[in-house]
Amino acid sequence: MSVCELCGRESTLISAGLGLCAACVQRGGRKAREYATEAHHRERRRFGLPGSVPRSQPGARCRQCANGCRIAPGQVGYCGVRANKSGRLIGGDAAAAAVSWYHDALPTNCVADWVCPASTSAGYPRFTDTRDPEHGYTNLAVFYEACSFDCLFCQNWHFREHSISGPRRTAAELAAAVDQRTRCICYFGGDPSCQMAHALKASRLALDQAGNRILRICWETNGSMSRSALRQAVQLSLETGGCIKFDLKAWDRSLHRALCGVSNRRTLANFDWVSQWIQHRPDPPLLIASTLLIPGYVDAEQVGRLARFIAQRNRDIPCTLLAFHPRFAMSDLPTTSREHAERCLAAAREAGLTRVHLGNLHLLS
Repeated sequence: MSVCELCGRESTLISAGLGLCAACVQRGGRKAREYATEAHHRERRRFGLPGSVPRSQPGARCRQCANGCRIAPGQVGYCGVRANKSGRLIGGDAAAAAVSWYHDALPTNCVADWVCPASTSAGYPRFTDTRDPEHGYTNLAVFYEACSFDCLFCQNWHFREHSISGPRRTAAELAAAVDQRTRCICYFGGDPSCQMAHALKASRLALDQAGNRILRICWETNGSMSRSALRQAVQLSLETGGCIKFDLKAWDRSLHRALCGVSNRRTLANFDWVSQWIQHRPDPPLLIASTLLIPGYVDAEQVGRLARFIAQRNRDIPCTLLAFHPRFAMSDLPTTSREHAERCLAAAREAGLTRVHLGNLHLLS
């Protein structure tokens, strides 16, 4: 049981990690912003990361993602991998990245597994040679150990331990990990958005090495990368049968900033832009949305508004609603209840979406 610092309400659906209830966050105001900002500063200090997006004047401007950090000499960017060394930005480029990877047997637990070639007949016969799950093959799961967001509910929060000072690997090393049994590469994390140059280079090297073999390029991202990098990612996914999975965290801007530290404006704009490419390859689906159902914060209203936004672009865009497991600064919240999930599922369908799926069912309480 936690207490909202503003209204005094007590509830198991208020996280002490944020210290605010969703209603107070969405009402906005200076006090709510101050509490949310301090929550992010508190967590980021543990890892030596900047408390907020650097806006140093003078400072070198980074254009890798929506944050547009201005980084002073000796400083690092919000993501931790970009730094200003003697007036020159280094890190987070094509040469080397904070990244790790592993082979995951197919079919795997992916937000797109119910619509993708690895698990279904989608894209047959061009992007898969079977109408069944691709048993015996693997996905190369590529985990970028940095992020342009700072989600208080992060399910993979440990990457922050490596963003600034962890090992760096080249694109060639990553591409060399693709073997004869690799059917797809999926970039996630953290998030690939702040190290896209590395992912794009590794993808092209891997595809050159694969020749005519099936090798799909997929992305799981918060969607905050530059439009130039996104354009290249879309092209790679279109050509190979891969997909781009956007994590849409929340609709309300104040709530999104409180939960994730930054704005969702670029995410929604990039989602809208990618939706225009669906017509170029309807099968398998190019664009997929997912939303984590955070008890007390991401409810049926948030899901419904996100779903209307998606449906206005294309009603058939697949959408996965994911059950929440307590993590990071919001480890005091319960898991998503079945009632909560079903309300959100109904809201997404009422908003006009035709392909909605509940994921992580084993977590529902």
